[in-house]
Amino acid sequence: MEYAIDTRCIHGEGHRHPDENCAISYPIYQTASFSHLTPGKNPNGFDYSRESNPTRAYLEETVSSLEHAYDTIAFASGMAAIATVFEYFRPGDHILLGEDLYGGVVRLIARVSTKNGYDVEYVDTTDPQELRKHIRPETRAVYLETPTNPMMRVTDIRAAAEAAHEAGALLIVDNTFMTPYFQNPIDEGADIVVHSGTKYLCGHNDTVCGFLCSARPDLAETFRLLSKTTGATLGPFECWLCLRGLKTLALRMERHRSNAERVRDWLLDCPRVERVYYAGSGMISFSVDSAELATGILKHIRLITFAESLGGTESLLTYPTLQTHPDVPAAQKEKLGITDRLLRLSVGIENPDDIIRDLQQAFENAGR
Repeated sequence: MEYAIDTRCIHGEGHRHPDENCAISYPIYQTASFSHLTPGKNPNGFDYSRESNPTRAYLEETVSSLEHAYDTIAFASGMAAIATVFEYFRPGDHILLGEDLYGGVVRLIARVSTKNGYDVEYVDTTDPQELRKHIRPETRAVYLETPTNPMMRVTDIRAAAEAAHEAGALLIVDNTFMTPYFQNPIDEGADIVVHSGTKYLCGHNDTVCGFLCSARPDLAETFRLLSKTTGATLGPFECWLCLRGLKTLALRMERHRSNAERVRDWLLDCPRVERVYYAGSGMISFSVDSAELATGILKHIRLITFAESLGGTESLLTYPTLQTHPDVPAAQKEKLGITDRLLRLSVGIENPDDIIRDLQQAFENAGR
């Protein structure tokens, strides 16, 4: 029987007792190693927790089910998952990157991956024709976010996949903002999907983790080898926390979205808001009429928290130019609209009237 996604958030591929003791909550296998009864492979397939662990395996199976992936690996952070993806390529490979990316990825490419000798080019992936213009015979991958962080720009995943595949390149999609509840990039042709699981998948601002989902067995085999070798995999307790968070993903995403739509409408009517950027889910970016107002709002919010990150139960307000994107060149930030007047709001699951009242008083007090 094939279950709906809200059921699979709770049960994975199907209802089954997770271990011999028939525990309903999947057990935390807090162990570094596993004993062998005879020389050779452990009959249950687990040897050492850096490589594999039952709690992690159950989480990975669940995320694979949600993302329609062949295989998923859980990492200690979203950046660990993304860094592993970029270890797949070789010197001279041409990689196209979406021009509006999380600043940590820009930093990874500029300060770490540069040693690998990649030929990297940033391009507007939201325009399929523009993307095709930049694809070359030596292009090995297109990497993008949709919606983007923080400008909420949207790429047609299917069109990007077709363009990449015509050149024999991979399409890699960061699905953090939409989650598999709202979007399945593999169904649209993506070869690899990455997540900062810290955000909506865990959902409670208490766990750091990441996921790398592969659509093909050959990719899965390579990434399993890389994760085993580099060792940035997720610990058992954090895996259990994420499993617990996933159980309410469907409920949370519906509330995040409905709350965000209410807040979006309020911002659109606010006279000191110049632009609102919204593409679904629970994320909103908006620019105000002065840098002084932006920083004043951050100082005066009370219910909403001034903090980095997103996707948790609590509403968080972020200042991208200084917090998430300081490593993006100033000219590029200006081109994209990541100015000192831009704020990014992760709308939580509080009562929407309380969120709006907090924004209203922050605007009023910041303007005095």
